[in-house]
Amino acid sequence: MSSLQIYNSLSRSKEPFVPLVEGVVSMYVCGPTVYGHAHLGHAKSYVSFDVVVRWMRQLGYKVKYVQNITDVGHLTDDADEGEDKIQKQARQEKTDPMEIAQFYTRSFYEDMDRMGVLRPNIAPTATGHIPEQIALISRLIEKGHAYESNGNVYFSVNSFPQYGRLSGRTDQEALQAGGRVAERSDKQNPSDFALWKRAQPGHIMKWMSPWGEGYPGWHVECSAMAMKYLGETIDIHGGGMENKFPHHDCEIAQAEASTDKQFVRVWMHNNMVTVDGVKMGKSLGNFKNLKDLFVVFDPLVIRFFILQSHYRSPLDFSDTAIRASQTGFEKLLEACRRLLEAAPGTGMLDVTPFRTRTEDALNDDFNTPVAISVIFEFVKALNGALDRTEGLSGESISDALAYLEAFAGNALGILKSRDQLAAGSAGDGGQTLDEVMEVLLELRTQAKAKKDFATSDAIRDMLLSKNIELKDTREGTTWSKKK
Repeated sequence: MSSLQIYNSLSRSKEPFVPLVEGVVSMYVCGPTVYGHAHLGHAKSYVSFDVVVRWMRQLGYKVKYVQNITDVGHLTDDADEGEDKIQKQARQEKTDPMEIAQFYTRSFYEDMDRMGVLRPNIAPTATGHIPEQIALISRLIEKGHAYESNGNVYFSVNSFPQYGRLSGRTDQEALQAGGRVAERSDKQNPSDFALWKRAQPGHIMKWMSPWGEGYPGWHVECSAMAMKYLGETIDIHGGGMENKFPHHDCEIAQAEASTDKQFVRVWMHNNMVTVDGVKMGKSLGNFKNLKDLFVVFDPLVIRFFILQSHYRSPLDFSDTAIRASQTGFEKLLEACRRLLEAAPGTGMLDVTPFRTRTEDALNDDFNTPVAISVIFEFVKALNGALDRTEGLSGESISDALAYLEAFAGNALGILKSRDQLAAGSAGDGGQTLDEVMEVLLELRTQAKAKKDFATSDAIRDMLLSKNIELKDTREGTTWSKKK
C-alpha cells in the first residue's frame, strides 16, 4: 500500500502526510453559517471531509476533528460591510437571531446525519467563544498587529507581510477588493479587515468588550476556536475554495501574528457545485436544497453522486447525472444483496488486487472517483463469479463482504450495515417520511387558506408530539426532527 499524499493548497503540490504528533491528526473544517437549510454545496464540502476523517481513522490515526458553527459575525457581503446574515434572516422570519441559529443548526445536522456524515468531535459556536475571540484580538493589539478606531478593531495587513500567500492575492488586489468601502470606513488601510465591529443601534447580537459593545468579525472565530481546541499549530484545515480569500488568508494572519508560529501545516479546499454547468446560487434560481433533493433521492444516492467527483474538482449537478448515480448505486446494493444471499460453493475470487488499488486511490489525495471505479470493477467480477455454476466459496464470500464493508462502507460511507442490506434498504426510510410530510404540509396549507386554523394548529401540534417541528417562513413551511 502506498503512503498517504495530500494536496496542500499552501504549497500548491501533493505532499506526503506526516502529522505533528505521531499517530494523531488535528483537523479543523469551517462549518456552516446557520441562517438557512443546508444545500448541495454544503453536502459536497462535508461529505468530502467526512471521507478524509474516515480514511485517516481507517489508516490507524486518532483524528481530533473540530467543525465550527458560525452563528454571529458573518456579514452579507462576506467582508466587513452589510448586515449580519443571521440577524437579517431573523428579521425576515420575525423572530430572534438565536432561534434562527438553533433551528438551522438542528436542520443542518439532521441532513448530514441522513447522508452518513460523522459528527465532529467538537462543534464550537462563535457565540459560545466570545471571550476567546476578545483575548485573541487583545493580543494582536498588544503586538502592534491591530488597532481600535471608533469602537471597531481592525487587523493591520501592512504589519503582516505574508498576508495573501494562501490565495496568491497581492496587497494591491486586496486594496482593490476593499476599495469599494474605503471612503466610508474608519480603516487605516482599505485592505485591513475587521476583528471587532461596533454594534449599531438596534443590533441584537452584541457583547461588551474593552472597545465597547459589539460583535466579532467573521474571520476571528475560526482562528480562536481552532487554537483553543487543537493548539497553536494544527495538521489540517479544510474549507471551500471560495474561502481562501479573504477568510483563510485572514485566519492565517490572525493566528500567526499572535503566536509567531505556523498556524496550519496542510490546507485542503473543496471545489464548488454547478448546476447544468452554471454556478449554483439562489439569485440564479438553480439552488439545490438538500431537503428537497431527499424527497426524490435516497440521501446515500446524493452522497454517492458527490463522491464520484474528486473533492478538488467541480461537481456538476444535472438530472441526467444524478439519475445515473442512482442506477449505479442500485447496482452496488444488488451485488451486496446477492453476496449476502449466496450459498457457499467452490469458486474463488481474489480480493487482494482490488483492495490494493482502492487503498492506493484513497492514499492519492482521497481520490474517491478512482476508488469507486475500482469497487465497480470488483462488483463486475463478483457478479461474474456468482453467475458461475460453482458459485463462490465461503472464504471468498467472507473476503468480498469484508472488502465492501471496509471501502464502500467504512471509508466511503455509501453502504449501511449487513442487516439493512439484507432487508433490502441502504437508506434510512427518509424518502418515505419526506413524502408523508409533503402531504401533511399541503393539507395544512389548504386548511390555512380556508381559515381553518383549528385544523392547521392540530396538524402542527400532532407533529410536535412526534418530535417533528414546523417553522413558517415567507418562503413556506419547513420541518425538522427534534433530537
